[in-house]
Parts: sequence; structure tokens; C-alpha cells
Amino acid sequence: MVDQSYQRRREEIYAPMRQEGIFTWDSMYNQEYALASIYPISESFRAEIAGATEKLGKIFTRTIRVIQQGPDELLNELGIPEAARLAVRLTANPDIPTVVGRFDFARTPRGLKMLEFNSDTPTGVVEAFYVNGNVCRFYGWQDPNDGMNEHIFAAFQDIIGRYKKMGFSADAVYFSSLDWHEEDAGTTRYLMRESGLHARYIPLSSLAVKGDRLYFRDREQGSYQPVDVLYRLHALEILAEETDDDGYPTGAHLLDLVANKKLALINPPDAFIAQTKALQALIWNLHETNAFFTLEEHEWIDTYMLPTYLENPFLGKTAYVRKPIFGREGGAVTLYDASGETMARDQQSLYWDQPMVYQQLAELETVETDTLRGRFHGRLLWGSFLIGGKASAIMARIDRKITGNLSYFLPVGIGDRKGELR
Repeated sequence: MVDQSYQRRREEIYAPMRQEGIFTWDSMYNQEYALASIYPISESFRAEIAGATEKLGKIFTRTIRVIQQGPDELLNELGIPEAARLAVRLTANPDIPTVVGRFDFARTPRGLKMLEFNSDTPTGVVEAFYVNGNVCRFYGWQDPNDGMNEHIFAAFQDIIGRYKKMGFSADAVYFSSLDWHEEDAGTTRYLMRESGLHARYIPLSSLAVKGDRLYFRDREQGSYQPVDVLYRLHALEILAEETDDDGYPTGAHLLDLVANKKLALINPPDAFIAQTKALQALIWNLHETNAFFTLEEHEWIDTYMLPTYLENPFLGKTAYVRKPIFGREGGAVTLYDASGETMARDQQSLYWDQPMVYQQLAELETVETDTLRGRFHGRLLWGSFLIGGKASAIMARIDRKITGNLSYFLPVGIGDRKGELR
């Protein structure tokens, strides 16, 4: 039975945001997405997840820099498409793994454990940096993400400055995504607004590669405008394989422009190395063999990362997860018990053809909350943004055992951990 007070409360919270036009996807796929509940966290947990985020950012950064100097065979083993291999060797900022990234964590009895790093095209930005604060104000709670929009501004300003010093043109800046996809378009427009850059939003379909430039095809003006800098909420592994209607490899051509400093990308192309989950397997291998990392870095890896491999060592020993190296939103994820019996399996069709990694299973904590469909008992996944190398806003999502595309967004606030979920 639907709680009428919850329904009224939810409309009070989200109707103004819809009217403002910044967050319009509080419902998606004909069902509730953003919840009107708020989950309490402590100051100590807030500090813990921030610390884990920055430490892991340093681990990924250091590993990426070495991989960039390695042979193409190594990039191939990590799943980097051939068309992207020159571009990913380009470094705009050697001290960070990406401009806008998000680590996903499970809070376990053994502490925080990182499941994956969304370093290429993370979403959840509007929810963490804008929606969460509005919900906290509604309930009179402290927003754990207060003031962190400044991180977005600083990160975008910094990367543009670095590109200019590298010899890139940066006069014509465009932000692009699938314009028909409400969440992607809204996320992209929000980042553009918070970046402080003089920029324009355009749909991906309006981009055209001609000669040694990328252009915005302005159908209204009947003209082509050169693109110097492109923020794209469009996965690089998809872009690398794209062709036009005649079969011409437009994605490879675009990445060639990047490698030759004719186009600056945000996120930068080297961030894509961190996106592949095969990198987690490499990091864990280096950790197990006591190689490469400092003693302190080995401690960080042991504390916050999970054993991850390209081959399955878990069968007959412990529960594990099989997941695709470039999968997103729980796509093609399967959970197994120690005997190899399936515990849960993604039911969508995407990513099953990708190479897989095997990761020790980390059980997500359980939570129960009100929804428009009544009480929901689910599992909680934490997202923590790394913006320009800094730990930034956090967010929470709840779903069944696998956090998929239809998970709920659950706002969080600083409050009494013993208090009831509201």
C-alpha cells in the first residue's frame, strides 16, 4: 500500500526541481527513481569515504602513467581498442586519473571496498551535487556535499588551462551527449553550467569529422563550426568503434585528431585506461606480487580494493562476481556462490560479449525504505566522486543484489546513525 504522506512529501521535494528544469528525471522508465527518503550517515563515515577516494585516485594515477609508456600489447590486454591507443598516451594532467570520475563502494564488515571506477563517463552528478542538497534542506539535515560544486568549476578551469599550455586551441568549447536521453542531456548541461566555461550544448548527432577538424553541424544556420574542446558523455569504447552510414570510421578519425592535438577531450582520453576493470586486475596482481607500489600504497590497496583477476581463482573457495571490463549499470554482471552456482544475474542484453573479470564478492549492506510502491528492502551501493583529483560529492543507490539501471537514488544526510530512515 502506498503511503500517502510519502507521496505528498515526494511531490513537495521534486516538483520544484522539475519546474526549475535542472533535475527532471526523478522518475525514469515509468517508475520512481529518486526517493523522498533520506539516509543518515556520520561525519566519520563521510571522512572515511573521502579518504578512500583520494587514496585510490593516487593508485590509479600512478598505474596509468606507467601503462601509457608500455607497449600496445599491454593496452590490448587491458581491452583498449586499437583506434584509441595513440590518444590514451596523451596526458593533460599527470597528477590525476580523470577530471570527473566516480568510485563505487560497498560498505562491508571489513570496511569500504571499491567495486569499480567510472572514470570515463560517470553519471549521478546532478543527483549528488544538486538534488541531495535540496532534499537535505527539505528535512533540515546537513548536506555532506555542501559547497562541492566548486570542485567542478575548478577542475574544468584547470583542464582547459592545461590544454592551452599543451598547444591546443580552446576557443570553441562544446558539451555533447545524446539529446533525446533525458538523464545524459541533463547531466551534461549541468556540468556545462557548473564548469564556468563559455560553452554551448549540442547533440552528438550534430558532430561531423572533416579533414583535420571536428565540427558542429549547425543545421539552423546551414554552417559548420569548428570544435576545439569537447566534453562528451559518450563512452570512449563505443566512440572508438563508430562509423558513419557509409562505413567510414568516424570514431577512429576523431581519436586521431585528439592524438594529433587537433581536438581536446573532457574527460581526457587517458582517463579511459582507468575505466577498464582489467586495470583493477593488474593493480591487484602487482599488489599480490609485492611489486611496483610503495608500502603505504600496498596498504591502501589491501584496505580498499578487492581481489580481481582475468581468470577465475575463486571457484570452490569463495563467492565471486563476474563482470564485463567496460560494463555499466550492472550490465552482464553475475554473482556466484563458492560452488559456482548463480546467485543473481543481470537480465539485460548489453555487454555480454565483452571480456570478463572475476572479483571477490562484497556483500552490499541492506536498507529498507519507503517508495511509491510501498516498503522496499534492498542493497546499498555508495558512489564517491573524484573531481580534479579531489574527493568530492557522494551518493547512494539501492537495488536488489545487483545495482542496475533501474536502481533507486537515495539522498543522504549527516545525522544520527541510530535514527530512522526518513
